Amino acid sequence: MKDLMVVVSNANINNNPIETIKAIKEAGFKNVFIQWYNRDFIISQEKQLEYLKSLGLNVPYAHLTYDGIPDLWNDAGDYLVDAYKEDLDVCHQNGITLVMMHVTSRRTLPLEYNEKGIKRLQEIADYAEKLNIKIAFENVHYPGFLEYVLSNIKNKNVGICFDAGHYHYYFHDKFDFNFFKDRILAVHLHDNHGSSDEHLLPFDGTNNWEEIISKLKENNYQGYLILEIVYSKHYLSMNIENFYKEGYIRGKKLQKMFKER
Repeated sequence: MKDLMVVVSNANINNNPIETIKAIKEAGFKNVFIQWYNRDFIISQEKQLEYLKSLGLNVPYAHLTYDGIPDLWNDAGDYLVDAYKEDLDVCHQNGITLVMMHVTSRRTLPLEYNEKGIKRLQEIADYAEKLNIKIAFENVHYPGFLEYVLSNIKNKNVGICFDAGHYHYYFHDKFDFNFFKDRILAVHLHDNHGSSDEHLLPFDGTNNWEEIISKLKENNYQGYLILEIVYSKHYLSMNIENFYKEGYIRGKKLQKMFKER
């Protein structure tokens, strides 16, 4: 089992990404993933990456943007292929070997999954394969999309990112783990109470972590235990340094559970 990983969240309240990165480093994390969303962040994603490297933090994984993702499935979506190829080039140049992508958006229900979208995703997957980059498509918002995508794209560099918070909230703890056996490339571990996507620390919501860890073990998951946690209104009674220290403790608890299963 590899070590823990944590997201550098641009959604943290009252703290900029540099302060977040310092707190992550101080808490003991050695591995992080970056939000490569191509947005006008307070501190650009490029500067965040540069600072992460200056501190010696390992960045093997990037979450690519989901802006405009409903267009993937309609006539307007060809621009997404070029945009994702550009992001994959940047990841390759920076030694990032795994990226995560959405295939739906909660803001706009996309058209039904279709051959048009698959053709675009196939081109993206083929391009990533040439760069030795793996793509993990995330379980997000609507059931059926991941099954359709992985039924049609057979590249060995393609799998899924199992998001435990989305499993609990959007999917109501229902997921065909057997279908994705040996194709879970990454996980996002965070908690909620089943009524919104809160991105809480594990064990602060109502997720069944014993069941989740057991399912991941059964499906031969061997990657990082990735915390997608956010310093939000729920945690303002502690400072951001203590938040990430507590996150590291919770991650170690999950790691121990994983090893003992």
